[in-house]
Amino acid sequence: MIVIKYGGHVLESSTSNDAIISAIAEFHLAGGQVVLIHGGGPAVDAELKIHQIPTTMASGYRVTTPEVMEIVQSTLSGSVLRNLTNKFIGCGVNAVGISTGDGNTLRAHKYSPVVDGVPVDVGLVGEADRTDPTFLKLLLENGYLPIISPVSVRSDGQALNINGDIAAGSIAGALMASEVLFITDVAGIYRNWPDKSTLIEEISLAELKEIAPMFEAGMAPKSRAVITALTSGAQQARIIDGNFIDNLRSAFVGLGGTVVRA
Repeated sequence: MIVIKYGGHVLESSTSNDAIISAIAEFHLAGGQVVLIHGGGPAVDAELKIHQIPTTMASGYRVTTPEVMEIVQSTLSGSVLRNLTNKFIGCGVNAVGISTGDGNTLRAHKYSPVVDGVPVDVGLVGEADRTDPTFLKLLLENGYLPIISPVSVRSDGQALNINGDIAAGSIAGALMASEVLFITDVAGIYRNWPDKSTLIEEISLAELKEIAPMFEAGMAPKSRAVITALTSGAQQARIIDGNFIDNLRSAFVGLGGTVVRA
């Protein structure tokens, strides 16, 4: 069983998106068990612009005010989730669209990343408190393909915006997935980020922990997600560039990108 995180930037390309959905659908229909967590940052940006709501990023996380949270939830758990689910259904897949908070899958608390030793308030951003895979296992055992929006909820009912990479890592660990696959817009992990000539083909979890503190922007939460997944039960992680469909097909047979082993 694999957990796939489908990055928002690749989602924006209709050509790449359709090809990726078809490839995942084929893998699932051939007997592969898949849990898909999607992103959607560009879609959220577009909606915020339409509503003239300002947004900023801090340490790779969107600063999420209550006004921003409303747009995040309606976009990620609304249009993005429904469109993806509909497309998988169109490929013959028995897909189910949910959010991370549904079925007690993931409960979260408010998260403040630490930058240079100082906590940064990023608003209604969540971090996993606990993850319960029971509901997802029930869906998988009955042949469904769960598609999950990275919007969670606190125990008091407050919606929180969880980074999709972090959600994928937590869920992959709880499911003890054979692999968590990050479909993104970079070729993998670069030893000297963002120098593309330093792409790492394979790295151990211990070594990743050593170099992770130097990462910035989107690679920072991605490396944290990999570490979370592998330390909590997933067997390995792989990061690939989804702009090229052959990369995904190669990943399904254990090739390409950067592989991180526990």
